[in-house]
Amino acid sequence: MKQIIVATDFSAEAGNALTYIVDCIKGRDDYGIILFTLQNPSIHSINARLSPDAISATLSGANEKLRLLAHDITTRHGIEVIPYFSTGLFYDQIKTCIQAHSALLLVMGMAKRSFEQDMLGNTTTTAINRLKIPILSIPIDIKFTGLKHILLAYDMERGIPRKILESIHFFATEFGAEVEIFNVWKQIENLDRIAKKDTSIEETMKGTTYYYKNAESHKVVEAIRSEVLESGTDVLIMVHYRYGFWQSLVHRSKTRMMASGSNIPLLSISL
Repeated sequence: MKQIIVATDFSAEAGNALTYIVDCIKGRDDYGIILFTLQNPSIHSINARLSPDAISATLSGANEKLRLLAHDITTRHGIEVIPYFSTGLFYDQIKTCIQAHSALLLVMGMAKRSFEQDMLGNTTTTAINRLKIPILSIPIDIKFTGLKHILLAYDMERGIPRKILESIHFFATEFGAEVEIFNVWKQIENLDRIAKKDTSIEETMKGTTYYYKNAESHKVVEAIRSEVLESGTDVLIMVHYRYGFWQSLVHRSKTRMMASGSNIPLLSISL
């Protein structure tokens, strides 16, 4: 069974992400969902000095809500859904859940774009920075309508490790999607020289339908967003490169910028 973790805090964003992935995998017996939630006593409960029994009752209520939601999805859609209730630190608990179920994908909801998100990020963008599992971010107003076209934003200067390409190949073949390999190039006259050096894509992507497209621009994120609209893609894939502490202070990840209020489902794969 291929397990997909869907993180929920019972918000509208999380609910839409859950609906998206249910519509994506229903009818496929080889996929299951781990429905993950993390609940801690609120600051209001702590300030009110509620008794341990009262706090326990609140957590039990959230646990039951999760269990009923998982049961409802299984009953209505025939998908095996395992509720996973946790307390503590989010990243510690989600890592434990990933390891316990050998999950291949984490799905999270994405709120609408805001100034605060662009500057500070949110739980989803922070998860992209901190977790190694592929993360599928679903904007709140996006519904699943099929998976026919995947746009891979490819940095030809960096290249893509074979392990990442294998993940993309798996994703494309699982759903029969064609892959557009899109590169934004600042000096397009040097494109042919670098393209000839990278044969790993041709070797790894055998068995899928794919093609290349290049654009010349100094504004990479804007170029990717324009291509998303022009191609009518169903999912954007970006490789998230990790930086050291000092680099992270001055570097704004293009993946994070795309994920912050993106208008398209974004699959982030970390190195």
